[in-house]
Amino acid sequence: MVCPLRWMQLPLEGCAENKTPGVSTTLRWSLSGDGVSTEMNVKAAEHKNVTIAFRGVEYCVPTRARAPILSQISLEIGKGETLVLLGRSGSGKTTLLRLTNGMLRATSGEVFVNGSSVDEADLIRLRRGIGYVIQDGGLFPHYTVAQNVGLVPWLEGWEPARIVGRVEEMMRLVGLEPVEFAARRPRELSGGQRQRVGVARALAANPPILLMDEPFGALDPVTRAELQHEFAVLVKRLGKTIVFVTHDLREAMKLGSRIVLLAAGRIVADARPEEFLRVDHPEVKAFAASFEMGNETGA
Repeated sequence: MVCPLRWMQLPLEGCAENKTPGVSTTLRWSLSGDGVSTEMNVKAAEHKNVTIAFRGVEYCVPTRARAPILSQISLEIGKGETLVLLGRSGSGKTTLLRLTNGMLRATSGEVFVNGSSVDEADLIRLRRGIGYVIQDGGLFPHYTVAQNVGLVPWLEGWEPARIVGRVEEMMRLVGLEPVEFAARRPRELSGGQRQRVGVARALAANPPILLMDEPFGALDPVTRAELQHEFAVLVKRLGKTIVFVTHDLREAMKLGSRIVLLAAGRIVADARPEEFLRVDHPEVKAFAASFEMGNETGA
């Protein structure tokens, strides 16, 4: 049975069903009459030692005879790390990210999440345990803020009162007051606010892993700096395993506990931020030069 989403289209202020004593109705929605399939209601597995691993991974576009987008990728990401994938446009950063949650499949080699091969995984269960944030939040434009944030918990079959509480908690965590923002649509938000909602949605079901694909790249410099600071605080507070894609070395140095540099689909450097600029590789030197130029211009 396909999971219907009629309730997601209901205006919040008009949904009075499922009232729970003592629980605010500000974020309430109706679940009445809507079924949830067993498959879509699977809970995310919890793991004591969250690890992402790539073993000899290569990825080629199936319909094109050309050089691989990724080649000879072997990499391990430990629990609680914030690993930044750094590289120029076209270096393979986003492709590597999408291999992690099964959006793409490796042409050869294997990808493991929590010790299990992605090729053999139930992709619904896999993705329930992975939050995903992209540029501009990737929000559903016809859903309210509250409905966007509460989507995954609802798909997982959480009780309505628990969803309401979690949505309020996540909105406050990212600096959005529910009373003011819960009923707004994405078009009624600024770019920074949309990005905050995207982060709140990714965190709502409490996944142990977050994948973030240039989440602050489309923002103005001031808003970007503010969100980078807020995100750095959240990272320390939440203890998630995070893979963060960027082409900005300054952002990588600020947010990462480890930086992996990709060039032409291969890993050319893997170091902690304090060691990265000392790596002897031409691509590292190119990024270091841009970093130093930014310091000179005050960027």
